[in-house]
Amino acid sequence: MAIHHASEIAPVVAYIHEKLDDSLTLEKLARYVGYSPYHFAHLFKTYMGLPPLYFIAALRLQRAKDLLLHTDFTIRDIALEVGQQSLGTFTTRFRERVGVTPAAFRRSAPHAVDPLPALQQLAHPTSDNPSGLSQPAVSPHCTIGGAIRTSVPFEGVALVGLFPRPIPEGIPLYGTLVSPPATFCLSGVKPGTYYLMATAVAWNMSSEGILLTQKTLRTRYHSPIQVHPRRSFSPLEVTLYPPRLDDPPILISLPLLMNRFLQEKRQDRNP
Repeated sequence: MAIHHASEIAPVVAYIHEKLDDSLTLEKLARYVGYSPYHFAHLFKTYMGLPPLYFIAALRLQRAKDLLLHTDFTIRDIALEVGQQSLGTFTTRFRERVGVTPAAFRRSAPHAVDPLPALQQLAHPTSDNPSGLSQPAVSPHCTIGGAIRTSVPFEGVALVGLFPRPIPEGIPLYGTLVSPPATFCLSGVKPGTYYLMATAVAWNMSSEGILLTQKTLRTRYHSPIQVHPRRSFSPLEVTLYPPRLDDPPILISLPLLMNRFLQEKRQDRNP
């Protein structure tokens, strides 16, 4: 099975999803597509942006999130279910990539929708709150900005962030929230290499939908964004689309990001 285009990686991605509970080595995946492990790893990273084993590890953390919400398994049992023999290692990786500990993630289920009323109020500016969630797309203060819209009808809030890898995990290095269709502005971005990722939470989304993010609209830039001193960027055009099988899982806790944004808004109003 030759891989000449991005679409031709689809069979092995589907295979990974189907066999996620099995032992998936680089050698086994390479045999599935008829390549040497080195050549397969290079092709996979070229088209997916991530090494194959990193992609698998991310999917298994997403599986752990599902088990935390839908089972009463102990956290140790869940770690074993997703292939982590060490509870400490599992907890550390989960906290680094999701933003909270497994126990805190499980406890957050009843409160995941709590930020939505305040964000919905911000999305409808008033005389007391004239700016709302709107932001300038092009200004001297924006390092990276542009327009964000959705490919399907949508009412809610979009979370836009710059990450060090092409996967939305961990706290974004820079981020903001807007209500699409809208403009977004990321200011004060230091020189470096970033990946722009975004996802969206509908006003009527359930706590489970917000925490597991499996149905949220999303987008990702496969190519890195290089920020250089004194270099300006043309406005970006960002479109959120329904999830695809080859999208990396959205691991970061969306309630954590929404609450952080609201806290920053409150601090701006009460310096």
